[in-house]
Amino acid sequence: MAGIIATVTMGALAQGVLYPLLSFILERQGTSPGLIGLSAAMTPLGFIVSAAFTPALARRVGGARLAILCSILTALTLAAIAWTQDVWAWMPLRFLLGFFSKPPYVICETWLISITPPSRRGRIMGLYSSIVSGGFAIGPLSLGLVGTQGWAPFMIGIVAFLLCALFVLAVVPRLPKRAHEGKAVSVGGFFALAPLLMFAVFAAAAFEQTLISLFAVYGAAFDSAEGRIASLIGCFIAGDAVLQIWLGRLAERLGSAQTMLFCVLASLAGCLLLPLAFNSWLIWPLLFAWGGVSFGIYTMSLIQLGERFTGQALIAGNAAFAFAWGIGGIVGSPATGLAMQLIGHQGLPLSLGLLCCALAVFLMAERRRV
Repeated sequence: MAGIIATVTMGALAQGVLYPLLSFILERQGTSPGLIGLSAAMTPLGFIVSAAFTPALARRVGGARLAILCSILTALTLAAIAWTQDVWAWMPLRFLLGFFSKPPYVICETWLISITPPSRRGRIMGLYSSIVSGGFAIGPLSLGLVGTQGWAPFMIGIVAFLLCALFVLAVVPRLPKRAHEGKAVSVGGFFALAPLLMFAVFAAAAFEQTLISLFAVYGAAFDSAEGRIASLIGCFIAGDAVLQIWLGRLAERLGSAQTMLFCVLASLAGCLLLPLAFNSWLIWPLLFAWGGVSFGIYTMSLIQLGERFTGQALIAGNAAFAFAWGIGGIVGSPATGLAMQLIGHQGLPLSLGLLCCALAVFLMAERRRV
């Protein structure tokens, strides 16, 4: 378990370095904000396309071989990005970065769910989510140590992806065989098997990506200083990283479905309280808790995935999760940005609140049906 979690954490750390690093470089080159955004969208687009092929490739090549190969190819792609330093050359390279980096994540997450004892699944998946979120958060902080010039920041990502390959090599001999058993299931087929889980993952991704990308615009409407807004976003991410263990233990007591509903309703409460608390000290504990419960929707989805599926269906489920997460990340921010343009800054909590309402209604309808 430690080896698998370390593998995914290294990948998350590398991604945490790359997102701000490439934006800083493009901004120094005088690239327009729209083109910077288009360049950044290539990586999640690669995630989405890769997710559709991952189950079939894992069956044909083998999960371990695919994870090792893709980790090495990701490191090579990142080296090419560092060497070219050109926005147009980066478009296909950033797509390949997303395409190659997603299969190791999907495969390792599948392995972790497969070997986790059901009685401890909540706390282990909560710990996993916390550590991976921490790795993603450490990525941008490392730029403060090495800067954003030259090869040094890129080497952090290159070394991290090569370590992913080494960690996979280390854990393969201990893996159970049952992770590859069962009837083949495609990503599209899994959407039909668990549509509500897919919508939950979509909602979690849209919530997180929207708030992180548009909170600065929301805060500016209150004349809040940039430093305060950045600190508030950091507080949101900290809650995301810290509270998953507690939510995982709660899932073991109440059940993952009940805990997911709690997370959705708590996220909705955060949407309602945000305008009232923004200019008071209450905004700090609110955003800390909000970050935890909003990402907790994804953690509960992972737990339910492990409870309901095994073998090839589990691999397809993780790939489908990656697909839904990519769609949520791409759709959420533009849709909310449009709402803010039409009705003002309160379009942010309103859009997120409507998303939470829809998910809560579907979850309660599912509970009544069962």
